[in-house]
Amino acid sequence: MVALDSEEDALDRGDAAPSFELPGVDGETHGLDDFADSEALLLVFTCNHCPYAQAKFDELNALAAEYDDSELSVVGVNPNDAEEYPEDSFDEMAEYVESGEVQYDAYLRDESQEVAAAYGAACTPDPFLFAREDGEFRLAYHGRLDDAPNPDDEPSEREMKAIVDRLLAGEEIDDEFRPSRGCSIKWKDE
Repeated sequence: MVALDSEEDALDRGDAAPSFELPGVDGETHGLDDFADSEALLLVFTCNHCPYAQAKFDELNALAAEYDDSELSVVGVNPNDAEEYPEDSFDEMAEYVESGEVQYDAYLRDESQEVAAAYGAACTPDPFLFAREDGEFRLAYHGRLDDAPNPDDEPSEREMKAIVDRLLAGEEIDDEFRPSRGCSIKWKDE
């Protein structure tokens, strides 16, 4: 396993979130409008099998629990090739939610991988934080959840939480993007 840093220039700050319609493990199809009542949207490209992604389950669950839906929605999107990585299949995603291991506001499947490509996601996890502005979500921050670079490391700072708090307080977010680290997205062979 090789660690890969997220692309620093996937989307630029201020860019509108690319639209999507993806199936969720809750049996519903979700798009950006489903989260329109939230001031902020944390969209994280993640998966089940990657140890880097697994190491961030607790932090993502905590973020989903700590904020009202009117403040922040935490959405996981799994784009990995499930034929090559069966643990990332839709059924396995549902099992992670049923067991309580994943407790995001929504866990979605990007089977075509078009959404991950549109966002410029590169690794799992790869978090994108959007602020609701003038009726649409615009990128406020693209970067890691905390300062623990490896799955076995304990974080000393909850970086994304601090940024979310500042965003919800109306502060300008001009932090330099700190790339996330994880396994590469498992793209399908073309």
